[in-house]
Amino acid sequence: MMTLKHRLIVLAAGAAFLAATPAIHPASAQQMRNNCDPGDKIDSSTAPQAMKKMEAAGYSQVHDLMKGCDNYWHGQAMKGGQPTRVVLSPAGQVMQEGD
Repeated sequence: MMTLKHRLIVLAAGAAFLAATPAIHPASAQQMRNNCDPGDKIDSSTAPQAMKKMEAAGYSQVHDLMKGCDNYWHGQAMKGGQPTRVVLSPAGQVMQEGD
């Protein structure tokens, strides 16, 4: 059974460990998640913004959006009753993946 003294030592050690752990900048967290290079510049566009642009271009049921290190948004959608993969470029161009 731990005494109060032992608990305080463990708590202090844990606090010291957390204080020594470097903070991750939000852009760095995005880069790590996507295996991006440290030099990649991730813009601030969001999935809801990408979805809105894809829907405005005639795609429906847009889902599974993922942003690449190159700031292209990739996802799946329906167009003309057919499932398709869709991509949104950083310049705002919406197109079927592979076109």
